Order: sequence, then C-alpha cells, then structure tokens
Amino acid sequence: MTYDRLVCANCAAPVSEGRCPVCRANRERLQQENFFTGLNPMALVALLAVLVAAVALLAHQTA
Repeated sequence: MTYDRLVCANCAAPVSEGRCPVCRANRERLQQENFFTGLNPMALVALLAVLVAAVALLAHQTA
C-alpha cells in the first residue's frame, strides 16, 4: 500500500503531508520499506507484462 492514501489516526490528515510526528515517522518507514510499495498497481501490471514478454521472447529464441 502506498502512503499517499493513508490517513493518520493521530491528526486525521493524510500521512503523505507529514503534519504530526506520527505521520512523519510512518512516512519515513513506508519510504524505506521496499521499492515496489511506491509503485501504483498499473505500474506493477506493466512491469509484469514486460517481464512475461521478455521470457516469451527468450523461450522463442532458444527453441
């Protein structure tokens, strides 16, 4: 999940704005977790499609 859609329970503001210390701490934690957490679902689908196409091309060339 991306942090731009999260709402802080402490200040009721979006976590991406970082209004309170809790927001800022969670924003930092989410940014450091994983590369793929920052990607939106369409970018992940596009990445998966490119990988499938590359594997299909490689399989076709070796056959």
